[in-house]
Amino acid sequence: MYKKSIFMFSVLTTAVSVVSFAATVDLRVLETTDLHTNIMDYNYYAGKVDPTIGLARTASLIHESAAQSKNYVLVDNGDLLQGSPMGDYMAKVGLTEGQVHPAYKAMNQLGYSVGNIGNHEFNYGLDFLRNSISGADFQYINANVYCADANGCWNGVKNGEHLFTPYVIEEKTVVDRAGNKHVVKIGYIGFVPPQILLWDKQNLEGKVTAADILETAKKYVPEMKDKGADIIVAIPHSGIGSSENPGDPMAENATYSLTRVKGIDAIMFGHSHSVFPSARYADLPNTDVEKGLLNGVASVMPGRWGDNLGIVDLTLEGSTGNWKVTDAQTKSLPIFDGKNKTPLVEADANIRESVATEHEGTLAFVNEPIGVAAANMYSFLTLVQDDPSVQIVSDAQIANVTAKLPANLAHLPVLSASAPFKAGGRHSTTSDTDQYVQVSKGELTFKNAADLYLYPNTMVAVKATGAELKDWLECSANQFNQIDPKSTEAQNLINFNHPTYNFDVIDGLTYQFDVTAPTKFDRDCKVVNADASRVVNLSFKDANGKVFSGNDFFKKEFIVASNNYRAFGGKFAGTGSEHVILELPDTNREALAAYITQTSKLNVATGKYEGKVNPSADHNWTFKTIETNVKLDVRFKTQDSEKAAAFIEENQKRKMSKVDTDELGFAVYQIDLAN
Repeated sequence: MYKKSIFMFSVLTTAVSVVSFAATVDLRVLETTDLHTNIMDYNYYAGKVDPTIGLARTASLIHESAAQSKNYVLVDNGDLLQGSPMGDYMAKVGLTEGQVHPAYKAMNQLGYSVGNIGNHEFNYGLDFLRNSISGADFQYINANVYCADANGCWNGVKNGEHLFTPYVIEEKTVVDRAGNKHVVKIGYIGFVPPQILLWDKQNLEGKVTAADILETAKKYVPEMKDKGADIIVAIPHSGIGSSENPGDPMAENATYSLTRVKGIDAIMFGHSHSVFPSARYADLPNTDVEKGLLNGVASVMPGRWGDNLGIVDLTLEGSTGNWKVTDAQTKSLPIFDGKNKTPLVEADANIRESVATEHEGTLAFVNEPIGVAAANMYSFLTLVQDDPSVQIVSDAQIANVTAKLPANLAHLPVLSASAPFKAGGRHSTTSDTDQYVQVSKGELTFKNAADLYLYPNTMVAVKATGAELKDWLECSANQFNQIDPKSTEAQNLINFNHPTYNFDVIDGLTYQFDVTAPTKFDRDCKVVNADASRVVNLSFKDANGKVFSGNDFFKKEFIVASNNYRAFGGKFAGTGSEHVILELPDTNREALAAYITQTSKLNVATGKYEGKVNPSADHNWTFKTIETNVKLDVRFKTQDSEKAAAFIEENQKRKMSKVDTDELGFAVYQIDLAN
């Protein structure tokens, strides 16, 4: 393998004897993405082996898929170093000089050609990133992140230069269908959302800058062709994005845009944690979900956490120095059959063994006690009613910000904006059925805090008016489909195209959602119907019992405790740098763990807890009852388990009843919104 280095471009070469006449070559490109340090097939929150996730399982698919092809290459699309307790554990203990991160202990066994940088690679800072990727036996690429430090960046990179190698061209020896050897020059180019500058502001400000994905591709793809690339594989850590306006500057999700850049032959993408090709994208313009083509370009997105392996099979015609793609087929292979609840592969024993030490360290790390809970915190109902798994995060955020608010702002009421991070994933893979917070009452450990708050975000507070908070909630309201009050047909309540991390609950306010009204914003808080209003009966009651509503509410100012991702993002009304009034070094997860410990009142002398944290939801939001003369059939989906069923039976605020199980294994419930 080739050790990664950082310079403007690279050519990987292999000296071989070649035959130079027209030939047909079958080339297979394999992809992993969004592993989020799920190296082991193990659920650290549940404390058991999990056959639905993990590179240890994906590795078996890699071996099988490679064995089926004479010619293959393997790439990774980033978001590798953060996202599981193992990632947090490694960030906590750090890496010593020469120590190899467990992600690379595993990946170095599999023969990757290149790896792309994902946005979560920056979560633990640039020093940790540099120390981590130094252990990779393959080259890292990224074309749209630049050094912005006047004193220069790592490895001698100067201000204004690429922080990583923008692209590489690999001279790959291949065998054609007749058994003859040739050389194909494969160009790889990587991208990351430029929003990293907002999401990791504390780690990146003054150190790096990021350019637009599309414009960067337009600049470097022709250069790669000029330098001899026969085919070009783009590896954007970016979702599909808009098909209606694919030229949005600085777009986070730009894959659809990249399909229109001449010269790109295949796109191995990710970031959205979804699966492409799949039926959910069948209505996307110029999309062939049977062959896996976006605007005619072979494209694949293999889920997340190792639950799928992306495969692009290209047919090349020509000869050395003159190859063209004449056909393509893509697919995502799952490691688990969710419908039949059956593992499709066994774990690679070598992968498991290579990270055994870090696995044991992670187990000890997540089992450190932090307090006691008086009630269960399950997120099975988090999208249809106020929820304890979100409530406890809100309580912790309000307590932390209130205690640290500057004196000149102490007169303003403190609210909290929290979203459910684990609420059935994207409803796109069978393993999504396990993606719910399941923290039971009793003793709590750090793994429970990590389950309740998935990301290593830092605490940030903004100042916003009531009018801005109204629109903040209107964007959250896009989580729900519009319900026709005159229809007796089955209607799905949840809009799965709206990510649940954008369904902010603002605790401290009281409000209802009118789901018969159209949505005002799309998933990115862009206006789609300026006159729409779904948030109704919105009010605030102060400490003296005075209720603010209408214009009095709209004019009132509030402090909202949130995280750096939301506060600096600027998507939601009331957010953006101009609204930020407090940045704290604490992660939201640390603030949550501290709140649990403080509320549980540990007696240091006895080592026992004398209190309990009460996460019971205050039900500050609900749905407006629908007035109708017909029998509505409104439905939502959640986990299909005895635990979920019992929780729903005990905690439902509106009448709910199970009516079906869908093709992915989710339970389908009716919810009565008319009474």
